[in-house]
Amino acid sequence: MQNWTREQWEDRKKSTPISVFYLYTPMCGTCAVASRMMDVIAAMKPELPIGKADLNYIEDLAVDYTIESVPCLLIQKDGEITEKIYAFHSVPHLLEKIG
Repeated sequence: MQNWTREQWEDRKKSTPISVFYLYTPMCGTCAVASRMMDVIAAMKPELPIGKADLNYIEDLAVDYTIESVPCLLIQKDGEITEKIYAFHSVPHLLEKIG
């Protein structure tokens, strides 16, 4: 997983058929668990563009995308947000949502 800026996320939305953006904050315990799940997904799907960002540094994205809490996983397909996931139940659950 690479650290992305908002601009990099917007570029991926336009240039790739599917990509995901993982949003977290460093002091969030649930985010630490979700981060490990996302690391597993990144290892399982190396072809999938996966970015991550500390939401504290891209607050405008939180407002524009109405992010309600962290962790949050944005999944885009063909330039449109198809999923906004807050409950990271399991790796298989996330893989199913990503497609």
